[in-house]
Amino acid sequence: MSNLAAGDAQLFEETFTITAYDQSKYDRVARISGTSTDNQTQMQLDINVELLSVRVGQNLEFVLATSLSVDGTKDEDEEKGWRDVRGEASLADMYDYVCHGKIYKFEDGADGQTIRAYISFGGLLMMLEGPYKKLTPLRVDYTYLLIKK
Repeated sequence: MSNLAAGDAQLFEETFTITAYDQSKYDRVARISGTSTDNQTQMQLDINVELLSVRVGQNLEFVLATSLSVDGTKDEDEEKGWRDVRGEASLADMYDYVCHGKIYKFEDGADGQTIRAYISFGGLLMMLEGPYKKLTPLRVDYTYLLIKK
């Protein structure tokens, strides 16, 4: 895992090993599944295959953050898009794939010891399932997903 200076903006960080890849429904979208390196967290994510190519067995570093600011400050200007950084360094510069979306739902896991978080990135969906302790920082709110190969 990387040592980011993002402080409180970083909600979740984990490295996943890709265990499944399914591109059967759409031409440019694949659903990938993965397991964290400690085998405690499961992930499913729809990705744009033209922007990020992955294969089963590959390790990917995932980060969920509330801001792309390197110092962790919240995005103040709601009118300013994430691409509108005007020469400023951002977390997006350090990652291969960046999405902005909303954490919209939580469910208790089947065993009662885990929780599921559901996130939508403009229709590309993500599901995280893991121990409460790891997913506690997540709230119903907007978030950035950053992925590094």
